[in-house]
Amino acid sequence: MEKKIINYRKGIDSLLEQDGKDWKKLLEEHYVQIGFFQHERLVHLIVTMTFALMAIISIVSTVVSGYMWLLPLDILLMVLLIPYIRHYYILENEVQKMYNQYDRILEKSKEM
Repeated sequence: MEKKIINYRKGIDSLLEQDGKDWKKLLEEHYVQIGFFQHERLVHLIVTMTFALMAIISIVSTVVSGYMWLLPLDILLMVLLIPYIRHYYILENEVQKMYNQYDRILEKSKEM
């Protein structure tokens, strides 16, 4: 998904540098793609927050109970949480950039 959203955004950036495009059609297509990526971002937010909550509960359980056999679970959850956060960060930033692209396409479509 990461490569897909980055490649798509870069493709739109290159189209924005060109003249003579059907901006209204591109605007509609871009709006649909933003919706798809927003949905993906929402799903990953839910997964990331659930994973973070599980990690916090596990760490608190380890500290409160003193059961050291829970420590590997704590470490595993923290290690797995890092890629989830990174992926969500990329999705969030790319969708924000797509919003800016949408505004630029909208301006170009109004100029026509």
